[in-house]
Amino acid sequence: MQPTRFNSFAVEERSGEQVVVMRGRFDDREDIKVEATMFDGCEHVPVEDSSVTNVRLHLSLVVDVSKGDSGNDLEFICSAWPDCLDVEKVYILRYKQMPARPYLGPNFRSLNPKVQEKFRKYLDARGINHELSVFLHYYMMNKDRIELLRWMDSLKSFVEK
Repeated sequence: MQPTRFNSFAVEERSGEQVVVMRGRFDDREDIKVEATMFDGCEHVPVEDSSVTNVRLHLSLVVDVSKGDSGNDLEFICSAWPDCLDVEKVYILRYKQMPARPYLGPNFRSLNPKVQEKFRKYLDARGINHELSVFLHYYMMNKDRIELLRWMDSLKSFVEK
């Protein structure tokens, strides 16, 4: 049985989809939504035995932090690896007055390292951190197996008709 909660987040399972949505709250003022893809990439990891190929699987996350009626969200685009969570981009979304071609800000890695650290602490306080990345990798491994079984059952049913 897949877990339905992780810390302050509730998991919204989406059967047949490649996305998992998690929702939580922070400090009774902020709604947090995390959308995680199933594995969408990997990187090869060198190992001592050259006959063995080892890979680290990658998940993409979109994290939206909303403060209610303001009409603005802070959105983070993140890479979740089995052992860490990397922030790639930070956006301010202004739903009520969003220009057609808004300035979306710099690449996260080009920001001053102190500013990067402040954003990481901001996310960590809200539960968007290494532990969440570990949980999502475990969750997605199981989801991948479940979705494969569903797909195979659908395929079998189609072929047998």
